[in-house]
Amino acid sequence: MLSEAFYWFFNMSISASVAGIIILLLGKLKKLPRRLVHILWVIPFLRMWIPVGIPSKYSLMTLISKFTTKAVVVYDGALDFTVTNHLMAADSYFPINYKVSLLDALFSVASIVWIGVAFAFLIVYAILYAVAKSETKDAILLRDNIYVSDRITSPAAYGIFRPKIIIPKGYELRDLRYILEHESAHIQRKDNFWRILAVISASVHWFNPFIWLFLKKFLEATELACDERVLAGCVEDEKKAYALALVDCAESRNAFASAFGGAKLRVRIEHILSYRKLSAISIIGLTAFAIAIGYALLTNAS
Repeated sequence: MLSEAFYWFFNMSISASVAGIIILLLGKLKKLPRRLVHILWVIPFLRMWIPVGIPSKYSLMTLISKFTTKAVVVYDGALDFTVTNHLMAADSYFPINYKVSLLDALFSVASIVWIGVAFAFLIVYAILYAVAKSETKDAILLRDNIYVSDRITSPAAYGIFRPKIIIPKGYELRDLRYILEHESAHIQRKDNFWRILAVISASVHWFNPFIWLFLKKFLEATELACDERVLAGCVEDEKKAYALALVDCAESRNAFASAFGGAKLRVRIEHILSYRKLSAISIIGLTAFAIAIGYALLTNAS
């Protein structure tokens, strides 16, 4: 059973890699809003977890299937459901009957290593999360949900269900407007929740090096998307003030907290200063574009 689960997770990981590479390339287009790119990163993460899909001749997997990938039908009805089978290592499925007995032994051993390392990653991240929470335990309430702590170096939003904005000691005397707007945007967007889901996904697919690259790019896109949310309500002069506030904050590398300075500084400054608000027509066009990309990457080969 574990061996079969690993077989399909391996296939899902390959599908996620294909989708992720497409999103990675789309992210290079500077004219695409980072909020859109951030949403598109959901596609490879969905591919990591959802084994079944609807076949379509317009799917990217249909193009790939002409060379290697096939699909296995799991439900044949008014609406078909299939699983993408990149490995094609078996003669029959459900249960899997491998083409050679060596593959059976190989996947049996590999599945044990896979689940063992995945649990190890999850335990380590659980410990790191507990450590991150301990950093906020002694924080002193400043006002509302804003706290002050001498145990952190950069403002950040901590927590999922009762998020707090925590600023380093000494920051309470500064102009906190842009810092608070940024961290409030993280809280409204539930970014810490999505961060944890992304980290769990990477832990389960640890054997795929592309997944760790996708995680890094997703976290960077999170910060840029959050910047855009704040900038949407700013005038031109306020963009410069926001950029200066960002420069004034040290970088934070905590994977479980949404930090004001938590991504590459140069990239974020350039993005802030070049940001332009979208027109209604642009929003409609980009929404249609996102739906088309999602359909092409989430459907299976026909």
